[in-house]
Amino acid sequence: MSNPTSTINHPSSYTPEPYYQPHDEEKPAQRDPNTDGPFGGEENAEIRYRTLAWWQCGIIMVAETISLGILSLPSALAALGLVPGVLIILGVSMIATYTGYVIGQFKQRYPGVHSMADAGEILWGPIGREVLGLAQLILMVFNMASHVLTFSVMLNTVTDHGTCSIVFGICGMIVCFVGNIPRTLRDVSWMSWVSFASIFAAVLITMIAIAIQRPAAGHVHATTPTDLNHAFLAVTNIIFGYVGNFVYFSFISEMKAPSDYPKALYLLQTTDTSMYIVTSVVIYYYGGKSVTSPALGSAGPLISKIAYGISIPTIVVAGVINGHVACKYIYVRIFRDTEHMHKRNLLSTGSWVLIAFILWLLPG
Repeated sequence: MSNPTSTINHPSSYTPEPYYQPHDEEKPAQRDPNTDGPFGGEENAEIRYRTLAWWQCGIIMVAETISLGILSLPSALAALGLVPGVLIILGVSMIATYTGYVIGQFKQRYPGVHSMADAGEILWGPIGREVLGLAQLILMVFNMASHVLTFSVMLNTVTDHGTCSIVFGICGMIVCFVGNIPRTLRDVSWMSWVSFASIFAAVLITMIAIAIQRPAAGHVHATTPTDLNHAFLAVTNIIFGYVGNFVYFSFISEMKAPSDYPKALYLLQTTDTSMYIVTSVVIYYYGGKSVTSPALGSAGPLISKIAYGISIPTIVVAGVINGHVACKYIYVRIFRDTEHMHKRNLLSTGSWVLIAFILWLLPG
């Protein structure tokens, strides 16, 4: 049985967007996509959430998806072989594109969905809401922790282990917490441009350095013998580069025109797949089978320090985006359908900051 809170009478004048599938006749009651959802009407709101243009949503998706993990893909090709590696990247990309598209259709069918918890409630009732909500929150906290750890590794590399890794981890936690203070994704979108520029520059520097040094130029194999352990690790490294779909509901919820979401999705998939293939093939060609993961290790100590330093924004911002979605999930659960969602008063702002502090304290 459908959750009664998810079935509100659908306005007779509403016509589905051409992009989306027709509505299910078994569940005719729909919400108006222009007014429903966690943020409702925002005409006189102090804080307006639904302000993202499609290209801003797209760059946030790119910044959340493409980070230093891209430099682990050359070693995946070394473990699998050039042809299987590229085919798996393309195959996973197509699956991620399709599932991302379906998420957009689901969001249009149920505009009130803001998170996997809301989707779980529609599918399986209150139990589904709590199970998927907890799973999404745990995954985001682990992602936040991975960026704090990467920040610590980066500072250890740049400073030649200048101090304790715990101190560096606390520094990363503080920086990410400060980046999480803005309450709208529109503010995060401006950080995302810097994040993309930094990872693009870091990858470019690494590719050029390895191409100049040519540690094993041309020593590539179309296929290569491997075992389950190395093959499994290589495939999961590729899959991990496409696991951002679980935050798409939150991104779509803050778009001015949710029907433009496919443009953002195609921007993401074109960008990440192109970068993944070019980066992995070029570095594998010049680095050979012994290329390290991440590939910064094959570029030499100096280049590794330079590339790590340039990649600081992407390490921070990718973590901030996961932290923002985690904070927003809890914030919406607490204040949904109340005036505090759009206020700048002490309760609203203080609650947001406290939620962010607690969440970043966990991985820190």
